[in-house]
Amino acid sequence: MSQAEGGVVTSAFILLFYLVFYGFLTAMFTLTMWVMLQTVSDHTPKYQDRLTTPGLMIRPKTENLDVIVNVSDTESWDQHVQKLNKFLEPYNDSIQAQKNDVCRPGRYYEQPDNGVLNYPKRACQFNRTQLGDCSGIGDPTHYGYSTGQPCVFIKMNRVINFYAGANQSMNVTCVGKRDEDAENLGHFVMFPANGSIDLMYFPYYGKKFHVNYTQPLVAVKFLNVTPNVEVNVECRINAANIATDDERDKFAGRVAFKLRINKT
Repeated sequence: MSQAEGGVVTSAFILLFYLVFYGFLTAMFTLTMWVMLQTVSDHTPKYQDRLTTPGLMIRPKTENLDVIVNVSDTESWDQHVQKLNKFLEPYNDSIQAQKNDVCRPGRYYEQPDNGVLNYPKRACQFNRTQLGDCSGIGDPTHYGYSTGQPCVFIKMNRVINFYAGANQSMNVTCVGKRDEDAENLGHFVMFPANGSIDLMYFPYYGKKFHVNYTQPLVAVKFLNVTPNVEVNVECRINAANIATDDERDKFAGRVAFKLRINKT
């Protein structure tokens, strides 16, 4: 065999080696991924250690959680109104009646699989009319934004299979963060009454299971905020199994936002 022929054979063996080697690695990777995917549920996250305490958020959703309203400038608050219209549309009574169940208050709406996949899960109705003066239905004040009495909506973030309240009643409360904020905040009303959140909206089973789930809301209508002053507001969920004093997580069971009503 000539030197040239030997070089060709050696190159062919090297090429064959790498084809077999990388083919083996690809097969191992594919098999490993397949085995791993068999342990992952399509409906429930495998690890939820960072989601044990639900946070609170507000609507309208704004940058830096600042709700600023200039009563005489329609454009300053119309953006909030449009966001709220879109946000509350799924809560329309007609849509809720069509998609969700009338549930028994004061108890969890459990839907166990019992060995057989129970899918999809049914959700309890949360009707827009429960938001009273903050429902925006037939409201010429546009959720109060045109009159300087705005509604801010509080919602609890979803945590799969979390039994909020530990079988006890719970509600949302709001306060001014500092003494001067408390003075400038004035009076407000909450819908549903007392900021209550019913147990029947829990547990949440996940986006794929709970296809029509609508989170319970608490609406806060601020009636006489001191104008032209920035007011720091903090709202918390009062529930037996939700901690709200973790300084490492400012959103754990609570939310803080700034409210300013400008009037000329």
